Amino acid sequence: MTPPVLSLTNIHKTFGGVTAIEDFSLDVRAGEIVALVGDNGAGKSTLVKIVAGVQPQTSGAILIDGEEAHFRDPSVSQEKGIQVVYQDLALAERQPVYMNMFLGRELTHPWLRRLQRRRMIAETEKLMSELDVRIPSARAVVRDLSGGQRQGIAIARATHWATKLVLMDEPTAALGVAETERVERIIDGLRARNLAIVIVSHSLDQVFRLADRICVLRRGRQIGVRETRSVTRNEIVAMITGLES
Repeated sequence: MTPPVLSLTNIHKTFGGVTAIEDFSLDVRAGEIVALVGDNGAGKSTLVKIVAGVQPQTSGAILIDGEEAHFRDPSVSQEKGIQVVYQDLALAERQPVYMNMFLGRELTHPWLRRLQRRRMIAETEKLMSELDVRIPSARAVVRDLSGGQRQGIAIARATHWATKLVLMDEPTAALGVAETERVERIIDGLRARNLAIVIVSHSLDQVFRLADRICVLRRGRQIGVRETRSVTRNEIVAMITGLES
């Protein structure tokens, strides 16, 4: 059997004398969406930062395609094919969409040292069309777009550069109902690109719509992992709160 895209084994993270993550293990496979759920302070965002290379784990192992990886910083994680969509999106609001898509990776002519704007615009428009991210143009300035359009751009950028895994931290937290629905359709469509997806979300409705499996954390401890189709909302709430019957 093909190894999981991501394997976290006995991950432990401490900050001084405070334990943020305790003995966490999880496998995520290509074409699968796994949701991390739990109350504030459960350790969800800390796990995202560990996999993204922002913070090193105190102990435990990260494996990518069955091979152990050591993420000294985010660039190493990105080289392994991992991209993150943070809550703040990290978009340059005064720049057009296509420049955001290639932010830090701008395409230039080999000898002229000029930007290949036409190629970047064409590649951006192609990906936006494939993911059904509806924007006026790849030349549109990001600050003139809606929250849902900006979120779609951030997801599209991560998808463009990720070859293995996309991590999303609260991908629709600031969006209205209609924009949330559109962004969820984009996320659901990533399965067809055979990427592994990990989503952090406080919305259990969203989790049950999108995720194949749900991983519950409480105060840094992994409470359990459940197949979405085989668990109820009440069971997940009980795991989150610690009020299991």
